[in-house]
Amino acid sequence: MEKFIQKYDDKINGVLNGFDRLVFRGSLRFLSYTAGMMSFLYGIGVLLKDFGEYAERTTKRLKESSLEAASRLDRTIKYLPSSKTKKLPLAKEIAKRDDITDGLICVLTCVEPCISFKVFRDRESKKLVLRPWPRKCLYIYHYWIDPLFGFMSARIQTWFPLTIHIWINGRECLAREMDRLHIEYKRRENCFIWIEDVDKAQKLMDKQLQVAWQQELDLIAHKLNPAHDRIFGENKANYYWTIHQSEWASDIMFKSSSALAEIYPALAQGAISFFSSPNVMRFLGRKPHGNFKGEVVSDYKKRPEGIRVKHSVKANS
Repeated sequence: MEKFIQKYDDKINGVLNGFDRLVFRGSLRFLSYTAGMMSFLYGIGVLLKDFGEYAERTTKRLKESSLEAASRLDRTIKYLPSSKTKKLPLAKEIAKRDDITDGLICVLTCVEPCISFKVFRDRESKKLVLRPWPRKCLYIYHYWIDPLFGFMSARIQTWFPLTIHIWINGRECLAREMDRLHIEYKRRENCFIWIEDVDKAQKLMDKQLQVAWQQELDLIAHKLNPAHDRIFGENKANYYWTIHQSEWASDIMFKSSSALAEIYPALAQGAISFFSSPNVMRFLGRKPHGNFKGEVVSDYKKRPEGIRVKHSVKANS
């Protein structure tokens, strides 16, 4: 990367490095396995024969609490009959239609696959047992224009173990900050093609590494389920946050489209042709060895903005 930038320095306006798309996963770890869920039910005095009724009450309580803010603010609440409906464009369309520039945009709900729990009668012991089980339940999606993160979204699974996913975009967050500081820029989709002050923009981007993520994510979780503390009472039920997906991107801003066009064909060909499987594995932090059972995949797609080349090893790319 550094050699490339040095070689074409006279054609480049600036380079921006930082977070792109981030997906955080929030788990209530003590409810994420059977023994933990059993211990919780025992502690609150719920028998397995009553689990279904208790779970339904909890789901109803969560749903009413999650939708309360949207109802109070007269925001759109929409049930989607198909999980294949693209939610992001719909939320952006609602924001534009309702002229929403800050705060909650809408709440979308949809039935989707989940991992929850189910009570069975064990054939040998003749007793009821609780097991994790693939099921389908209602998910609640919230979309906001957040003061810090800009356009963002989050969802909560309304059945135990009440897992949360939060989508944040580092470029969106940067755009929000540059708007606040009156730094001019040109943006195409999720890429900056020109920034008035690249150095200042990079410093703003670097500040994202210092965000108090635990605190910010907990606040978002509370917006998703304001009834959380009432549901769990004296039981300590804090979310444990992990990064489910993360993208780190570099925007190389050329001075003109013609300057990029001169080298673009060779760049695209080189990206797909000259990286062997060992090269890809080393870059993604894996040591090549003869016993590796996985598959290294390289592919490209033509998009309106250009060619996307992707190298992947299993879920890492």
